[in-house]
Amino acid sequence: MFLLLSIFEPSAGIHLLGLGSLGKLVAYHLAGIPNRPPISLLFHKWSTKIEWFKSGEAIEIERHGEVDRRHGYDIERSVKPSAEAYMRAEAQAPIHNLIVTLKAGYTVFALSSIAHRLTPDSTILFLHNGMGVLDQVNERVFPDVETRPNYMTGIVSHGVYSKSTFKAEHAGLGSIALSVIPKVPFEKEFPLDQQPLLLPQSSRYMLRTLTRTPMLAAITYPPSELFQLQLEKLAVNAVVNPLTAILGCRNGDLLNATHATRIMRLLLAEISLVFRNLPEIQAQPNIQTRFSAENLEHRVVNVMQDTAGNVSSMLQDIQRNQFTEILYINGWIVQKGEEMGFRCIVNYAIMQLVQTKTWITATKGADELPLEGPEEDQ
Repeated sequence: MFLLLSIFEPSAGIHLLGLGSLGKLVAYHLAGIPNRPPISLLFHKWSTKIEWFKSGEAIEIERHGEVDRRHGYDIERSVKPSAEAYMRAEAQAPIHNLIVTLKAGYTVFALSSIAHRLTPDSTILFLHNGMGVLDQVNERVFPDVETRPNYMTGIVSHGVYSKSTFKAEHAGLGSIALSVIPKVPFEKEFPLDQQPLLLPQSSRYMLRTLTRTPMLAAITYPPSELFQLQLEKLAVNAVVNPLTAILGCRNGDLLNATHATRIMRLLLAEISLVFRNLPEIQAQPNIQTRFSAENLEHRVVNVMQDTAGNVSSMLQDIQRNQFTEILYINGWIVQKGEEMGFRCIVNYAIMQLVQTKTWITATKGADELPLEGPEEDQ
């Protein structure tokens, strides 16, 4: 239901699904704002719940060598409904506001376990790398648009990495770009300055709560602009992440490697072709220049320079024997290219190499590259 009200009403707090580096950062800073909302952490494993109690029931964030702890979180299990689960009130209570910070490949499975608690009036904020997750969620979890929750998406530029299950280091300040994805587009029917009044109550509550959390530096954008920002970040991730993962190097090592530059330009030529022909942005101005191979290369090189000492999240995933997000990065580019009649051969080959490296590492053990350093794209 869309409300034509300008007053924000309390909306039963915020649930967080995913306690990786970004999840800990969001949970910590939400707990520090005046009149903080109730915050519930969703745990899937019993072992995580036990570890939570042993660790003092707190989220720790380290910054500039100083560690601070924040308490006061509720915890719940993220489990599918069952006879035993329904004996607990938490398994039935609606979730009004949910922030998902899981890796893209885990999102559908995790949401399936709590889908019965999400209603058409709920709002889900997705914070992850890559593209295509919302399509999977719609297909596998919420196929009926009438009963589907409301969606928000975000792009995170903070530098943060995990040090333990409930501790992370905030290594670099950034921002979070946010947008609400309307179920029914309304951009052409109402002026932009009136659109916030048309949002669901839970979405307005989520936006207000995040934008009044200073250290997160959350900024709202129209859906069309956020989509273009996602494409720009995707171009960076489609070059830096797989190349560092395959080569086992830090981001800055790619800067002066002539052969890596050649591969980067081949990747970006395909990426630029796909982006400039996407139907979703054909009505937007200046897309031919904004998504030219030259502009995208400039953006990629800037990120390599700014994060030269970092280990990419994809390389860390491989060395931790975890699934990578390659299917949602280069895989999405390959898929969109095929839909428009373009064969993105270089992106396809890179995707296969990353998957091969993942398999080899899982069967033979992790490489020796140390994992210290912020994940620049988390």
